[in-house]
Amino acid sequence: MKSPLPYKILLPAKIEEEKKYPVIFVMHGIGSNEENVLSLVQELRDDFILIGIRGPLNQGNGFAYFTIQGYGNPHRDIFDESIAKLEKFIDYAAQTYPIDENHQYLLGFSQGAILSMTLALTMGNKIKGIVALNGYVPQFVKEEYRIKRIDDVSIYISHGEFDPIFPLQIGKENKDFFTERSQNVRFTTYPVGHEVSHENQKDFVKWVYQDLNSSK
Repeated sequence: MKSPLPYKILLPAKIEEEKKYPVIFVMHGIGSNEENVLSLVQELRDDFILIGIRGPLNQGNGFAYFTIQGYGNPHRDIFDESIAKLEKFIDYAAQTYPIDENHQYLLGFSQGAILSMTLALTMGNKIKGIVALNGYVPQFVKEEYRIKRIDDVSIYISHGEFDPIFPLQIGKENKDFFTERSQNVRFTTYPVGHEVSHENQKDFVKWVYQDLNSSK
């Protein structure tokens, strides 16, 4: 089976035969790449399979997963296609690598956060948890997508208090939207702009480990 998207995978140093491992699929922001976003999760490498998924579109010196018509408004056809490819990629990875399908996590920044939140809604409890850093849920996803139950999905949402691209109010709306659908939502803010602070990184790494251990 051929991968529907380019990617880079980092396996734990000591892979045990017949053992399945939790996985984190990481998705970058517009104009970035899989290497940059993988750097956010290096501390999890001993215990997780880490997979950085590259967006299929060229964007400056990097890549993107979709294009936009304007603020908060992705081109619907390209966005739909990207979601479909990402769902297929997650299935492809589970068939190709020793992944524990009960512990599949998504992590994304900006465009990657938008996709992580959307995939949680379209894939439902097939996903164990998401980390969404400075993103939003498109209105057409809320209104027109077939949203699945996410009762058992753990949600970590963070936002920069001074984000000039996606104002803090969007982060609060994300929290409210997911709190209505999941029992396990954590929302944090940090005194930064459209970026991931070191404190934020430390917090979500700790959260991922806590969530993983609580479900074993």
